[in-house]
Amino acid sequence: MKDRKRAPRLPADERRAVTVQTVLELAAEQNPNEITTSAIAQRMQMTQGALFRHFPTKDAIWQAVAEWVAKRMLARVDEAARTKSPLEAMESVFMAHIETHARHAGVPRIVFGELQRAGDTRTKRIVRAFMGRYVERLQAIIEQGKIRGEIAPGVDTKAAATLFVGMVQGLVVQSLVSGKVGSMRTKAPEVFAIYLRGIRRLP
Repeated sequence: MKDRKRAPRLPADERRAVTVQTVLELAAEQNPNEITTSAIAQRMQMTQGALFRHFPTKDAIWQAVAEWVAKRMLARVDEAARTKSPLEAMESVFMAHIETHARHAGVPRIVFGELQRAGDTRTKRIVRAFMGRYVERLQAIIEQGKIRGEIAPGVDTKAAATLFVGMVQGLVVQSLVSGKVGSMRTKAPEVFAIYLRGIRRLP
């Protein structure tokens, strides 16, 4: 009998990154709560013992996924804020956020599933901290938009940032309910256009 093909040896950081991507793939295919460390190891063609050398528990894997999402999205916000006008930055961030969820359908499944768990888990705290920083960055962009005359001065900054996040979440939930994850890509431009008409300063 031939030995089962094993995954090549990778540096620790690279192995952790591959694990996160594997979990996202599995979460896009099934209920994240039903994903086992055995299934993760099998998909990665490695033993559970090898997996646990990088992640001592299943919760540690979920934390790594949450940290991956947070790092990716905050970097996108910061990049847009540096290189674009405020309104262009907001559109760029919105579309990037939608694209992340469309390409990695496992992300919202894992996040929503984790938020439904009882207790205050480490992963929940990571998600809350991310959302706090994300909203703060959006508010800074909105304030800059007011200063530069792109956004109406009377716009409530906190409400505008909250609505921005709510639009993303709404599109994601609708796509999950319909089972057509790609639908959020087609709906996103018009949804943002409506939002833009509400905050843009009139000439």
